Amino acid sequence: MTHYWSALAGGMLIGLSAAMLMLATGRVAGISGIAGRLLQGVQPLTGGAFVVGLAFGPVLFRFLSGQWPEVTLTASWPILVIGGLLVGFGSRMGSGCTSGHGVVGLARLSKRSMVAVATFMSTAILTVYVMGFFA
Repeated sequence: MTHYWSALAGGMLIGLSAAMLMLATGRVAGISGIAGRLLQGVQPLTGGAFVVGLAFGPVLFRFLSGQWPEVTLTASWPILVIGGLLVGFGSRMGSGCTSGHGVVGLARLSKRSMVAVATFMSTAILTVYVMGFFA
């Protein structure tokens, strides 16, 4: 059971940061929206602080646990880049990403977010199933 503590703490911190951002700015903590506004120069202070907080998450993990989080990438860099671009395109097309719809939207009982998360999850499950044939 102890190996779940870091995931539990991470989830609680994500929820806390999303609630704090909503209370402080009235904005949803969707990473695609924050990054988009940051690149456009809109809300650079709030968006920048949120993105810096995301980037320093592993550093905080290292400080608290004494080790870096374990990350294993098995895909090639071109596949990762293409996948990232497709996720970015999809999040703009779907008016939000998994963090905005999944963390904040579901908590607010948004019907649009429920449909979006169901679509994300269905697509992810199908992708894993189909990719299993090529592995």
